[in-house]
Amino acid sequence: MTIRQTLRTDGPVLLPGDTGYDEHRKALNPALDPRPAVVVRAESTADVQRAVLGARRHALPFAVQATGHGTHVAHDGALLLRTGAMASVLVDPDRRVARVGPGARWGDVLTAAAPFGLAPLSGSAPDVGVVGYTLGGGLGWLARAYGLAADSVLRAQVVTADGELTTASADRNPDLFWALRGGGGSFGVVTALDFRLYPVTRVYAGAVTFGRERAAETIAFYRRWIERVPDSLSTALLLTRDGSLVVKAMYVGDADRSRALLAPLWTVAGPVVADGMRVVDYAGAAMGGTFARTFDQVRTLDDELVTALVAEPDAAVEIRHWGGRIARDDGAAAHRDAPLSVVLDTVASPTTAAALSRCGLGSSFLNFLHDPSRTASAFTNENWAALRQIKAAYDPANIFGAGLAVPPAATSVSA
Repeated sequence: MTIRQTLRTDGPVLLPGDTGYDEHRKALNPALDPRPAVVVRAESTADVQRAVLGARRHALPFAVQATGHGTHVAHDGALLLRTGAMASVLVDPDRRVARVGPGARWGDVLTAAAPFGLAPLSGSAPDVGVVGYTLGGGLGWLARAYGLAADSVLRAQVVTADGELTTASADRNPDLFWALRGGGGSFGVVTALDFRLYPVTRVYAGAVTFGRERAAETIAFYRRWIERVPDSLSTALLLTRDGSLVVKAMYVGDADRSRALLAPLWTVAGPVVADGMRVVDYAGAAMGGTFARTFDQVRTLDDELVTALVAEPDAAVEIRHWGGRIARDDGAAAHRDAPLSVVLDTVASPTTAAALSRCGLGSSFLNFLHDPSRTASAFTNENWAALRQIKAAYDPANIFGAGLAVPPAATSVSA
């Protein structure tokens, strides 16, 4: 029986040479030119189940793509499941909960939740897929106030490696539920996700630009200043390629209070070149981040690291404040005890790399990671071991092993 005959899905099955195959095989990363054996455009949960079983029957690697933002390897020879058509969004304003399909994007959720005065813990780009972002942890600009997106998940419907549809929640398959909230897509195909919404409508947000002359003094001040700010204020410092120092901020609350909190930092940074802070609808707060070619979390920014970052040649550098609710939740995602992360949009110079090695954790964050060989660095050692055990329980054959995957723990066989 051919793969097309095996699948019998409601959505189209595209083989090489079929109309639409070239359009739907590609990811957003222009460096990738994937050539999957077959592309399945799912329109229902049943389609997802048939795709998983079809891949197993024909011994094909299996990969999932909604928007393609999180695809970092070419899935050559695989069954590629596209879930973009399953983009439903339902909002329960009384419970402050949203339920989304695997193809939903953050813009869809923002639009659906805003009329009720609610907001999700979304990322900085509205066209990013909700499920992939959330399974990878989800570090948004509301994270210090309300936590990572993964920590707000209440329930997931999941197609497991045996093609069965199951539910993961705090009281049903709690081990799978814990793993899904930040452990990535290694444990099944999520076909519905329920998560909390928050009473956020307007925020004071934007960026203030300064010259770079006092960048070192500003970073040195920043590492002390963040110890005193409330969880409702999220900030990052950006050293741009054009020679500017930018302070990005989002505050959930009164603009005057925010400016009072930020004023000492702005004073150290020097004369303002451009002030882009505004009271805006949360859905319209464009707060993009720096592409993470180099990423690490640090417990401290010592003077040598500050000097190295300021002197970093031909790079954009972002220093971001974590902490707050992120550090108080206990989901699978991330190293939560580090107060800061450092991102460069290029490979760090030897001087910066040495300073990061001394101050940093050697960590990554799943949403920012591009190298599958470093997946373990996105988790603490304890959580990585736990994730591997859960993976062995739900997917021992590693059907969901594409991309930034958690491998199953080795199991011993009794004689």
